[in-house]
This record gives sequence, structure tokens and C-alpha cells, in this order.
Amino acid sequence: MSYFATDEREKAKLRDYTSPEGRGDLYRYNQKENRTVLEVLADFPSVQMPFEWLVQLTPPLKKRAFSISSSPLVHPNQIHLTVSVVSWLTPWKRTRHGLCSTWLAGLSPNEDHLIPCWIRRGSLPRPRPSVPLLLIGPGTGCAPFRAFVEERAAQSVADPTVAPVLFFFGCRNQESDFLYKDFWLKHAQGQGGVLSHEKVGGFFTAFSRDQPRKVYVQDKIKEQGARVLDMLCSESFKAAIYVAGSSTGMPADVTAALEEVLCQEGGVPREDASGWLKDLKRAGRFIVETWS
Repeated sequence: MSYFATDEREKAKLRDYTSPEGRGDLYRYNQKENRTVLEVLADFPSVQMPFEWLVQLTPPLKKRAFSISSSPLVHPNQIHLTVSVVSWLTPWKRTRHGLCSTWLAGLSPNEDHLIPCWIRRGSLPRPRPSVPLLLIGPGTGCAPFRAFVEERAAQSVADPTVAPVLFFFGCRNQESDFLYKDFWLKHAQGQGGVLSHEKVGGFFTAFSRDQPRKVYVQDKIKEQGARVLDMLCSESFKAAIYVAGSSTGMPADVTAALEEVLCQEGGVPREDASGWLKDLKRAGRFIVETWS
């Protein structure tokens, strides 16, 4: 850009950004503010870059990966996605919007749209109907588990002995963030639902901002420690653990809660509890899929 700038002040500024001394200014201007190529070009209007140069220098858009939140048994010709519409404020109080999620949210459901997509095998293996499940999915982490529960419900029609499901769901507010509320309650409260106590399953929620003290899924796991321990360790169950959601602190907090359950409810020494969970991971019974 500095090579093609005709304004001397703009040329000097661009050169300063690329110098060792200007790296901090460049980081604050560009990465911290998440500026687009178009915004940068607008800030330096004297830059008349040839189109072929611009195409070569502009990075291609990254593919967005989403977990499929529907069962192919129930919806053989559809793919359902659970997408959080991303927006945030930069340090200079500029509102930024996620490119893909904002575009998807802006599509009209009453019109046909061509949405380019690719399907690849995810990191959460499809569980066998005979394997009991302990699912932990806060926020949009519930997406793959909606597919799991939907599929297990369909399987239970033909085989009422399918294994139970224990699901811990968390979000900030019950009124605004309770994703698929009716779906979960249908399978938790309905006659013979796969999340119902009748089927030895369970559905537990944590709404972190609905009371003065914040409550998270790891708190609910500890509250239901006896049930969790029975699901994991009894000869009748030996459940597989699936965790999906934000990669910030949630997976570590959930692991710590499971360790505490093993210690408090099962009398297992702390180091043995940690080792046992690591063994579950190696055996494919403790699977985590997270994103930032």
C-alpha cells in the first residue's frame, strides 16, 4: 500500500506501520480493531492499488465449522445448524459483526438461497444406542447433543431399551438464551422421553445470570454427583462423556467437577480420579469438542 500511495503523509504512515518501531501501532490499528481490507483502503484513499495486486494480497475467507444439530434418522434430507450471531465492541468502541453468522441471520426464510457448504466428519463420534451418555453442552455447545437426543428418541421407538441420557445445559438467562427449550422439556418430561427420570436419564439446567450467585454446568454436575457417579461407574451403565462448547474455561471446570464427584461421592483419591478420567479419554469414553 505504501508503494501505491500518492499522498506523502499516508505513505509515511504506512511505512511506519511496517517498521519495527511501528509494530505496536499496527497491532492496535489493525488486529485489535479487526479492520477489514475495505476499511483500511478507505482510511488511505490515495492508495490506488491495481486489482490484480489486491486479489493476490487479500486472504481468502476461512471456512466456518458448525456441528450438525439434527439427526439424519429424523431429518434425512436436512441439516440443522445452531449458530450464535457474533457481535462485539472493539477497544475503540466500534461494533463489529461476525461475517458468516451475520450473513446467515440476514437470509430470508421465505426465499431460496444457495449456501455453499462442505460436510466432514467431526470429532464427536456418533454414539451407539447401547451406550449411556453423559452430555455437557452450555450455549451453542448443545448443538451436537440435540442431534444425539433426537436420534436416540427415534431409535427408542423401535427399541425401548436404548441407553439413557443425562444432559447438563447452561446459558446466561432462561428467558433469552434457553436454546431448544421445548425440545429438551419434551424429552425430559414426556412419557418415556430419553431424558426422563423414567428412563433413568435426566435434564439439568444452569442459568448463570438469573440469580445473584452465578451458577454453571459444573455446579449442577456436583449437585447431581450421586447420579453422575452411578452413570459413570456402575456396572449397569458405564456411560460415555461428551463435552461441547466454549474453549475458554468450561472444559477444565467440567473436568474438575467430575474429579470432585469421583472424590466426594466415590471416595477416590484426587490423583486417581484425574488418572481415571485420562484413561477414559484414551479409551474414547471422554470426548471434548470446543471452539473459541
